[in-house]
Amino acid sequence: MDVIMLPGYWLGGSSWSEVAPIVARAGHSVHPLTLPGLESVASSRSGVTLQTQIDAVIDEIDGCRGPVALVAHSGASAVANGALDARPGRVTRVVEVDTFPVPERGPMEPEYPAEGDDVPLPDWSAFGEAELAGLTPELREQFRAEAVPEPTGVATAAVELRDDHRHDVPLTMICTSFPTAAYRPLLDEGHPWMAELAQFRDVTWVDIDTGHWPQLTKPVELGEAIAAALAE
Repeated sequence: MDVIMLPGYWLGGSSWSEVAPIVARAGHSVHPLTLPGLESVASSRSGVTLQTQIDAVIDEIDGCRGPVALVAHSGASAVANGALDARPGRVTRVVEVDTFPVPERGPMEPEYPAEGDDVPLPDWSAFGEAELAGLTPELREQFRAEAVPEPTGVATAAVELRDDHRHDVPLTMICTSFPTAAYRPLLDEGHPWMAELAQFRDVTWVDIDTGHWPQLTKPVELGEAIAAALAE
């Protein structure tokens, strides 16, 4: 299977460096993508939108010959769901890592402060204790040294979805800083952010006890969980 791996905000494809080999050893062809605008700090993010990133993933899907799985971490969930919406017949499984399928929404303010075309990695105080779990001082230093600003045009974009066949694709939720148990009440009460997730017909739940960046804090456990999801 071709496994397209999408990193979350501020990260490039190299953030999967310890996870991808584990998935590859399970017999898959792994494609860790660096999304447009995230190539380097020096890259221009002017004009880079959510659709720009979705189109890059669609191109990657179209370049694969066999079945495709999408693995998305954090903010890349909107990119993955947009690509799934465009190619539901080509994707055989979606794996969400400490995130969930983003529902349709209008333009929004960035969650973190923007500086022109850039949304830089904020101070660690912007994140909750659960998100930072396992992120040692050394890992924080590594993360900040490698971080690239997220394009403002991605962080503020509307999300438009058209093809309900995407809900037929099996979904695996790998929950880390926000555990499975925390999703249940939100789903039961019909929380608006859960509107898209609630429509997926085949959902598998997996918990890993760590923070929001398991590819850095528990890469072996994450790689094994992804490989297990793809074997279902």
